[in-house]
Amino acid sequence: MKVIYVFVCFMWILSCKNSTVQSPSSDQAMEASPAMSEGQAAVKDDESMKDVVKVAISSPDHTTLVTAIKQAELVNSLSNAGPFTVFAPTNDAFSKLPPGTVEELMKPAKKADLQNILQYHVTTSTLKAGFFKEGMTLGMVNGDHVSFQVADGKVRINNTATIIASIPASNGIIHVIDAVLLPPGK
Repeated sequence: MKVIYVFVCFMWILSCKNSTVQSPSSDQAMEASPAMSEGQAAVKDDESMKDVVKVAISSPDHTTLVTAIKQAELVNSLSNAGPFTVFAPTNDAFSKLPPGTVEELMKPAKKADLQNILQYHVTTSTLKAGFFKEGMTLGMVNGDHVSFQVADGKVRINNTATIIASIPASNGIIHVIDAVLLPPGK
């Protein structure tokens, strides 16, 4: 019996030594899988429902928002599982800001301010427009709150932005709004 056991162990060791399986170096693994280094946003998936970022990217009315999200380095955060409710200002909404505001916020030195404004447009849950009630307040990702006004079937946020459309996404919902929400000054 000992002879069989020794023989089996010897054969097992011998087969392990003859194996030529090579594992890639960490550099090779990173080259083979760019999604690992680029984050969730780099995952290619043409079959599933689009996430909130991919929905915004596909909208010609949200090019300013998409540029801002990229500049603020929030693409991967908003491409994650969520769930998110995103209040997405249109290009026209950004054009209502005082001249030069958007250009100033896009400067690298203003990245924290841009992130604060964009995070004031996001909450961590999936909330349909019918959920919002008159006088309701909601905490946003940046730590501030927005308030809701509801009249004649229209939902307004902070008495400045109206929800004009809602689009479901794989990781939440996007409410298209007609004005940019500005966080209260600290």
